[in-house]
Amino acid sequence: MTKRNFDKRYSAILPLGLCLFIPLLFSLSACSRPVPDDSKKIVVWEQEDAQVAPYIDSVFQAFKKLPENAGIEITRTHYQTEDLRSQFQAASLAGVPPDLLLGPSDTAGLYAVSGFIMPLDGHFDFSRYNAPVVEAITLDGHSWGVPVSNGNHLMMFYNKKLVKSPPGTTDELFAYCAGPAKALKLDRCIAFDMGEPFWLMPWLGAFGGWPMAGKKPTLDTRAMRDTVNFYLELKYDKKYVPMECDYNCMDSLFKENKAAFIINGDWAISGYQKHFKKDFGLCIIPRLSRTGRYPSPMVSGKYFMVSAGAKPEKMALLKRLLEFYTSKENQVRQYQVLTRLPALKAAGSAPEITSDEVSRISLDQILKGRPMPMATEMRAVWDSARNYLGMATTRKLDVDTAVRKMQENAEKKIEEMNE
Repeated sequence: MTKRNFDKRYSAILPLGLCLFIPLLFSLSACSRPVPDDSKKIVVWEQEDAQVAPYIDSVFQAFKKLPENAGIEITRTHYQTEDLRSQFQAASLAGVPPDLLLGPSDTAGLYAVSGFIMPLDGHFDFSRYNAPVVEAITLDGHSWGVPVSNGNHLMMFYNKKLVKSPPGTTDELFAYCAGPAKALKLDRCIAFDMGEPFWLMPWLGAFGGWPMAGKKPTLDTRAMRDTVNFYLELKYDKKYVPMECDYNCMDSLFKENKAAFIINGDWAISGYQKHFKKDFGLCIIPRLSRTGRYPSPMVSGKYFMVSAGAKPEKMALLKRLLEFYTSKENQVRQYQVLTRLPALKAAGSAPEITSDEVSRISLDQILKGRPMPMATEMRAVWDSARNYLGMATTRKLDVDTAVRKMQENAEKKIEEMNE
């Protein structure tokens, strides 16, 4: 008999005091039920590529098999990059965030100033990790994530079936595009995402610029104008790059042998190795001949961030998991499986990594890069640069106007953020 039927049938004939007692009895009965113990449950949200998920799960499984971790449950949920940001913000505001977040550093600044993640200085020894990857997750004197990999940077890949040796300069690259690539009747010589400003930043560095100085945007500059004009030259004058092409488009062009080169991130290495096999080639992004500077891709890594909502009594468990995940053994294995450079100093000197040509080239590219700014103001820079870069490359605005508006819009967004 349900509580509702019990009340309906008997309330009319039972004494008033007992009638008042019965609802209380049911309430106490409900309260006496055991509360689920989640002290051994870890919830992880991530935005990794599908090919990375099996590795993550394998580390979690190995952790759970340790005798001291009997009964521990780890739940991993995948989100697309922007969905992860919005879902984590919503969950944090609602008081039901995951324990851990695995992702790049570019959104960590937003989470930090919003109070959604906790500083980890007192919980981990960050001197064990490579300094640049720690710098990329440091804001206002605090470290906000445990580094999992070192890099997350752009580099150049090429198809050895189409290219005999990689170019060292853009003059050499363009000579190939004007000659052999044209003779092969490729759709385009070089594929990269011209609408996404992350791909713009290496070239901006090669022209002598950078998008931020401290917490101030530096977009309305001669370097930015030169960079956007360089884009227009590649797209319309030389026709070496696709006219309109997003990430999936550029990836398909390269894999289908319709483009000889692609500029993509270190996260794509293992996938291209499996696809091209002996024809897989990689190199640093060629030096810009007209300035003599190398492109400087943004460098950070992937990090575990700990939710500010994580219960204090669970911190010892979370710390144990993250130290296991970034142990020397797992950092070396991560490189062997995913071809991602380790964040742990001790792992970087392991012979399995130092003897590999891929790691040598990837590290060479990292050394030519610059740490990605973690300041929350960078979000305004990304949004503004994306919008006005698109208008310039589709010729809806002239370059001077687009760059000026890029700066003005970023400043306006930052002002609104700080109100």
